[in-house]
Amino acid sequence: MLVVPRIGCLRDTGELWEPYLLLDGSGQVVEPARVYLKDLQAAGRSAATQRSYGLDLLRWFRFLWAIGLSWDAAGRIEARDFSCWLRVLDKPASGPGRRRASGAGSPNPVTGRPAPGAKYAARTVAHSETVLRAFYDCHRRWGSGPAVNPFPLVRQREEGRAHAHHNPLEPFRNTRVGLYRPTVPKRVPRAIPDERFNELFAALLSHRDRALVAFYVSTGARASELLGTTQADADPGQQLISVVRKGSRTVQRLPGVS
Repeated sequence: MLVVPRIGCLRDTGELWEPYLLLDGSGQVVEPARVYLKDLQAAGRSAATQRSYGLDLLRWFRFLWAIGLSWDAAGRIEARDFSCWLRVLDKPASGPGRRRASGAGSPNPVTGRPAPGAKYAARTVAHSETVLRAFYDCHRRWGSGPAVNPFPLVRQREEGRAHAHHNPLEPFRNTRVGLYRPTVPKRVPRAIPDERFNELFAALLSHRDRALVAFYVSTGARASELLGTTQADADPGQQLISVVRKGSRTVQRLPGVS
């Protein structure tokens, strides 16, 4: 298997204008990635989204640096090999001093959340394929990238209009999916069982804490959104709480019942 050195990094600048920069092994800014991340920012994508997309770009550029190929010279063969390599690659340790996961592990018996495995999940590989296709589409619009996207859609293998000669007795084929996109299993919605929630509720030491938990749960907001709230964001009289939404990063008032 190809051994790719961990050169380059995604640097957090701490600035709103340009929160993340992709650097190569010599510490120089990777300009093609910078252009794409700026397009994401102009489209209103949050800093968290830019970081996620930047990490996908970092893996792709490390692969290209290892095989000695420029990003605009990469073709479908390199995209295919990268997709295969990413499926068998071990994830790096998540932090200094932490050990790498050794296996898939068993799901959490309470929430059903799967334990992290040693390999990249199919959802991560699919996300990477989508990001890299959008990266090359961005540069093709700017006229700075290759004319043919290395990460095409399935429909680009067909001639003419999609489903032009479809047999009505057979199901339609998904022609909007990426050519090298893995099959992502559908996730069952996770929830804490009522019995465990009642145990948590009973373990709280005060009526104040019980009222807060009941109010938070009734809003349906994400935990990360609720953790960012302050006392000024709550409106007890209207039973509303203001949170910053994860995707749009806009402030939205949510109703809750305590």
